[in-house]
Amino acid sequence: MEPNENLAFDALSDRVRRRILSVLGEQGELTVGDLAAQVDAVGRTTVSSHLRVLRTSGLVHERREGRHRYYSLDLDGAVRDAFVYLQSILGQAVDDVGTVRPAAVEGGDDPADRRRIG
Repeated sequence: MEPNENLAFDALSDRVRRRILSVLGEQGELTVGDLAAQVDAVGRTTVSSHLRVLRTSGLVHERREGRHRYYSLDLDGAVRDAFVYLQSILGQAVDDVGTVRPAAVEGGDDPADRRRIG
């Protein structure tokens, strides 16, 4: 993984930041106040702190217009990189499903069998 992807996944580890990203994905560009109204688990100051982390990680873009700051997903940055990385992992997992049979299907992963053996 690239360093930007590491920052992106660190940023994604927080529930509030994931909620902020979700709101931006659903509604598009928003101000801090608009985001704080949508993310009711925390206040405006905390949302601003989370946006700083998201911006530093490359997940969110900030646009200034006068006294206002508008935030949106940075689809050309780390969001795309993280998505491509996850897509490659999931693609490999799907490929593996076709070649590996689960142990339960083969009869070797039944909890009742473990109790009889132990």
